Amino acid sequence: MSDDIRSKVAGLMPTARDELAELVAMRSVADPRQFPPEECVRAAEWVRDAFLGTGIGQAELIETSDGSHAVVGHQPGPDGAPTVLLYCHYDVQPPGDEKLWHTDPFTLTERDGRWYGRGAADCKGNIVMHLLALRALGTPFPVGIRIVAEGSEEMGTGGLENLVESRPELFDADMILVVDTGNAAVGLPTVTTTLRGIANVVVHVETLAGEVHSGMFGGPAPDALAALVQMLATLRDRDGNTVVDGLDSNETWTGVDYPEAQFRADAGVLDGVRLAGSASIADAVWARPALTILGIDCPPVVGSAAAISPRASARLNLRVPPGTDPRKAQDALAAHLENAAPWNARVKVEREAVGSPFRATTDGPGYAALGAAMEEAFGRELGTAGQGGSIPLCNVFSAVVPRAEIALIGVEEPRCLIHAPNESVNPGEIENLAVAEALFLRKFAAADRQA
Repeated sequence: MSDDIRSKVAGLMPTARDELAELVAMRSVADPRQFPPEECVRAAEWVRDAFLGTGIGQAELIETSDGSHAVVGHQPGPDGAPTVLLYCHYDVQPPGDEKLWHTDPFTLTERDGRWYGRGAADCKGNIVMHLLALRALGTPFPVGIRIVAEGSEEMGTGGLENLVESRPELFDADMILVVDTGNAAVGLPTVTTTLRGIANVVVHVETLAGEVHSGMFGGPAPDALAALVQMLATLRDRDGNTVVDGLDSNETWTGVDYPEAQFRADAGVLDGVRLAGSASIADAVWARPALTILGIDCPPVVGSAAAISPRASARLNLRVPPGTDPRKAQDALAAHLENAAPWNARVKVEREAVGSPFRATTDGPGYAALGAAMEEAFGRELGTAGQGGSIPLCNVFSAVVPRAEIALIGVEEPRCLIHAPNESVNPGEIENLAVAEALFLRKFAAADRQA
């Protein structure tokens, strides 16, 4: 059954490379301070026209509340057939320091069997994958197809989330494929079933009216920076595990494993440096809270004086797993910091906006069809993984389209180095995922009729 799909996808791969090169050349960073907004509009129009060319009968650009343009389209299916929503985003992360790139970030370049360029994986590679799948499937499609390509996902400004809430009819579906994640490793079919939520705070510590000479007052004078360091140190135990009073840090992960050697390579851990914590990698990154110090305001080394700091601040990133209320977690973190302050130092905790964790429901017909399709395409059984990051849109979809099954897949396996210099994609992942998606659309249509 899959031979016709696979041969069609294979024959379309040169076109896919050319199209990905076109997309990567568009500097669609959704920040007008860094790149012209016309680049995003051009990418949106390209995506709209490409989906129209696959047989999607209607597609348009809709300006969202943050000024970005979402590409939204629909092609009804046969009477009684289910509808599948295919998600992607065309905006990309800024390239960062271009000196760290081995080749021009906006020129798709092949090297060592991979295609390099900003957005090659995240998420323009997924756009090309959708196009491949639909072209290989051919019209008429066996299911109804909705498409949405977001224009500001990397900025996190919420434009598409607001559009989903205000116009839910545009996103009504039986199955939603959020294609912005990836396999646990190249060739290992994986669906992401959980996302951690986020509960950031900024903590300010103040101890003195102003700076005083460390020689004259050092010792008894309460050093605000030392107080902050002492407070932050209480957020990890001796093994390096995150510990916040009132938060459960003992959950375990039941899906695919995350081998230590692979994690060390993926994260770029230096030789000889030990990993933090005593839990398994999968438990630590997918099932338990994780606290990261994002930044500290204090005197820099260059230009620092022999003075005691009267005040210091830190921005903290708390990731929380499914089953944890992010607002309660944020409250627990604030209380922990206040209680940990030495010398009765004055502490003020500013709470940033929270993001809820997400857990997919995986026992429906959509997941059964997806699992069979992924196994057929890759020749290996589908595994499940979590993701340490947050995708607020998943919770919005879940609330607005409660009947829809939601699955997260994509071409962004760890070697892609998304958001980093020298981002790349394995073209084999694009090819196999396209085969899997086309097969899934067939299988889901058949399963729905049998039901």
